[in-house]
This record gives sequence, structure tokens and C-alpha cells, in this order.
Amino acid sequence: MSLRTRDFDYHLPDALIAARPLAERAASRMLVVYRDSGRIEHRLFREFPEFLRPDDLLVLNDTKVIAARVIADDGKIELLCLERLSPVTWRCLVHPGKRMKTGRTVTVGGITGTVAEVFPNGDRLLRWDAPLDLDQHGHLALPHYMGRADDLTDRERYQTVFAREEGAIAAPTAGLHFTPWMLEQLPHAFLTLHVGVGTFRPVTAEVVADHIMHAEKFALSAATARRVNAAGRVVAVGTTVTRVLEAIGKREAGSGMRIEEIDHLGATDIFIHPPYEFQVVGGLLTNFHLPQSTLIMLVSAFAGRELVLEAYRQAVVERYRFYSYGDCMLVV
Repeated sequence: MSLRTRDFDYHLPDALIAARPLAERAASRMLVVYRDSGRIEHRLFREFPEFLRPDDLLVLNDTKVIAARVIADDGKIELLCLERLSPVTWRCLVHPGKRMKTGRTVTVGGITGTVAEVFPNGDRLLRWDAPLDLDQHGHLALPHYMGRADDLTDRERYQTVFAREEGAIAAPTAGLHFTPWMLEQLPHAFLTLHVGVGTFRPVTAEVVADHIMHAEKFALSAATARRVNAAGRVVAVGTTVTRVLEAIGKREAGSGMRIEEIDHLGATDIFIHPPYEFQVVGGLLTNFHLPQSTLIMLVSAFAGRELVLEAYRQAVVERYRFYSYGDCMLVV
């Protein structure tokens, strides 16, 4: 029988949703799930290095979150800048969209944008008369469940310490726990996937397999590919890293090659859910995810749906902090 979206539901008290980060990045708790035995442990993130083998490689997403949410000078239009196509051209999500037909204008920080095209999915192509200064006029598009607007603290903390490639709408949250000191002690490599709104769009299909993912752009260098192939085990830091590695995975029996050793540049709409056979990833560090989301489905494909739901049940009982600014889970 096909899995249904409701099969990935769980109850979460609102009080367990982390609206703000801890004072220290590495102070998070870490729930450890052992896939083979089904054992679950309650540990601390600072103990994470103890779970790595000598031949492990961490792969992290070095995307950098931009202040993509802007409000029109008259306060009547809100835009989410999804993708910069040129210095003065952006693909945007606009609210309310009905007012912003082709040819209509909006002004942000004294800069005027004109709707040049309305895409079939409702996004707008806006051409501005000068480059938008998102650092000055933009806001971070914090997830709705935080129930608040962004502030100056978020400019630092809703960003990994290794972020360098601008373009994400949301943070790759599994990476938020790392400090520069911890990362220096661990073998690691980077790829880039700009986290977009598609990752967080709800699954509306009743049957899981009927859901269609939004494509997201990624880049992975030949140097990272070589290190992935040389590793004994690849530990993905986050679901975004997992999706990229599995999207380009081409394991060849007996060859030891997980991915082709070239520069990879493209987009992926891979949707990982049970049943799925992983080709590249052998360990996963991830945060806790929303019920019935594509992200909890990915984790369930890696560790098994029943085991993941039991882990979440225990996390609720033990009052872990959930979602972007919350605690983490290591699956090995």
C-alpha cells in the first residue's frame, strides 16, 4: 500500500517550537538514532565528534541566507526575492499578487520595480531601475512558526559560520550548531544548494508519491566529489546536502565511486521518501522537521518511518527544542 501524507504526522506542543537560538551554537541537545539496532540515545551536540569514524567525511551546505523579504515604501505590497537573474532583475513571490499584474510598479527604498512577467505558478519577474539594497531594506524570511519578525540577532544566528555563497531564502539549519573551532577539528567538504521556498511548501497530495518538489539550484566541485569518493562514510549535514549527493549519486558496483569526479552545476527536484535506497549518504545530522513535511519523509527513508516517529515521540517527551533554531538528531 502506498504511504500517505498522514502517515508522517505527529503531535508537537507549541511550547517546544524554538523561536530564538540558544546563547551558544554548540549547546544544543542531540538525539542519536542507530538505524541497525533501533537504539535511541539522548546526548549533546558537543559530543558529535565522538560518533565519527577516522575515515568519515562531513559534507556541509555553504549557502548564505539573504535578506529576501522586502516591504514596499507604502506598506501595501510584500515581496520575497527568490532569485536574482541580473543586478536589476529578480524573480519574486508577491503578496497580494492580484494587484501586481504585468506593467504595475512597486517602490522599495526609493527604487522602482516593474512587473515584466507573471509566471504560471504566480511568481513575478520584476525589473528595477537600480539594484535593490537588500542589506539595508530587506528582512530575513524567518519561518512562520517562529511567530515573529527578524531582528539584528538573526542576521548572525540564522546563518552558519561557514556561509559564503549568497542566494538562500532559508538557512540549512543542521549547520547552525557548528562553531569554527569544532569544524576545524573535523574532516569536511562543502557543496552549495540555495534553500528556496519549495523545500518548505506543504505536501498537499494525499498519497506521498504524488507530491512534486520545486527544483533548487546546486553546485558541487570536482574536489569535493573526489573527497566524497575517497571517504569511508559520508555524513551529510542536513537534508539539503543529502538531496544533492543522492541526486548526482552513481554508485558503480566494485568501483568505489559514489559520484562522478567533475564540477557539478545544476538543479534538483529529487523527492526522497520511503522506500528509497541511498547511494551516497551513510550518516545524517539533521534538525527536527514539521509533521507531514518532505523533510521528515526524507529522514524516514534513511532511518525507517516507525523508528523516526518513535524518536520524535521521545523528543517531545524529553522536551527537545524543535525546528530551525532547535536541537538536532544524528542518524548513524
